[in-house]
Amino acid sequence: MVGSPVLLIAIPLLAAFLVPLLGMLWKELVRIIPGLVLAYLLVLSTSLYLEVLNSGTIVETIAGWSAPFGINLVFSPLTGFLTTIMTFIGLIIWLYSYRFKRNVEFEAAKKYFIFLMLLVAGSVGIVITGDIFNQFVFIEIVGISAYALTAFYTGRNSAEAAFKYLIMGSLSASALLIAIIIIYSQLGTLNMAEISANIHNMSPHYRVIAMIFFVVGIGVEAEIFPLNGWAPDAYTEAPGPVGGAFAGIVVKAGIYAMVRMMFTLFDISGPMQILIVIGMITLIVAETSALRQEKLKRMLAYSSIGQMGLVLIAFGMGTKAGVFAALFLMLNHAIIKPLLFLSGSHLTFNTTDKYIKEITGMAKKMPVVSVLFALGALAISGLPPFSGFWSKLSVLTAAADENMILIITLVLIISVVEIVYYFRVLNRLFFFSYDEKVSVKPHKPSFNSMIAMFILAALILLIGFYPSSVTGFIDLAADDLLNTHDYIDKVLGMIQ
Repeated sequence: MVGSPVLLIAIPLLAAFLVPLLGMLWKELVRIIPGLVLAYLLVLSTSLYLEVLNSGTIVETIAGWSAPFGINLVFSPLTGFLTTIMTFIGLIIWLYSYRFKRNVEFEAAKKYFIFLMLLVAGSVGIVITGDIFNQFVFIEIVGISAYALTAFYTGRNSAEAAFKYLIMGSLSASALLIAIIIIYSQLGTLNMAEISANIHNMSPHYRVIAMIFFVVGIGVEAEIFPLNGWAPDAYTEAPGPVGGAFAGIVVKAGIYAMVRMMFTLFDISGPMQILIVIGMITLIVAETSALRQEKLKRMLAYSSIGQMGLVLIAFGMGTKAGVFAALFLMLNHAIIKPLLFLSGSHLTFNTTDKYIKEITGMAKKMPVVSVLFALGALAISGLPPFSGFWSKLSVLTAAADENMILIITLVLIISVVEIVYYFRVLNRLFFFSYDEKVSVKPHKPSFNSMIAMFILAALILLIGFYPSSVTGFIDLAADDLLNTHDYIDKVLGMIQ
């Protein structure tokens, strides 16, 4: 084996504790070490993922105690796919954040990069753990890190946004604990594979109650309506790179936890009406809200929430084509939305309120950053030949296969809504004259931030022109999620 999945969690946790000590030797280490750690995580996750594709799922047992008695980590075509995306986005966020604001002091930088590492470690833990209680622990690690990053700018609005996130996160944690208690009281196990194998022995009433509490508990991180009230404020008040991390990493872990619970724990097959309904409501409310926003980052936040609604709709179809489309959407969203947040952060760098009107004519002052933002806007709207087009086409195709006319109609209408509010921004950005009385003062991006954005832009174009470069991986991940019996067999050691 090239390495152990345990290292994906242990290394960043250890580094988070060592960074303050090493920073006493040389302050620049608080910025350098997180980058080295995240680069290592990307290399390790990629190596493990390639090994999984060649040799099959890796089930790592902790302290020699095999499932279901001990804690285990499951690195499969699905979890490896998502882990590789998360570690990649984590590294991109670090690269962009390095000296993003040159006046950030040592103490502030230390806290920022420590919590960024914890955010990535917790998100990866949510995905690869095979135990529902440990998944709860990792959700809490992500939550604590996200609260701190939301409140990074020490102002009233940031504190209010972080407090709102904290309250909703605490309520969701309580709901998740109740669900875990119900499961354990009925089945006497916390292992996901053993729960799935024995869920039919559980009382239908308790099963429904547990599922409801699970949906509520995970729904905050998955940004489903009405549990996403924290998201617009948190995305708006947190530093720009953090918005990219929330969209590219945190919400992906939340969605994974949601669908793992539905597909594996409760072994639901066929169309899942609960996911479709939640997804449709989330999509409609978020996209219509985005249409009314006057602040750029708030508009991007609602757009991100809407995209997660579309992902849930695709998963809710319960078919191979639907799951494939959902995973394709998650991949594209993880690449495109961070690019929008990162480029948008430079466009609004010297303004506090981040109003759309303040970037009027900025394309004349910052042409490259403006083009990168436009690329992200066109891609997320689903216009060809960019990557977002193929994932939306996959959703429409999957819905057409099942004669889900309502979903097809809704996706097409919402796509028009997306085009309207993104083109409103692009119109002001490119076709209005720069006005010093209204427009924000331009800020020259750093070299490393430009590299980070160019990498994301290149991936959008690569997937757009060559979707086959990723569809094979997505297909294997979809098969992995749908094959519950294979998951149970591998984790519980029924087959070698």
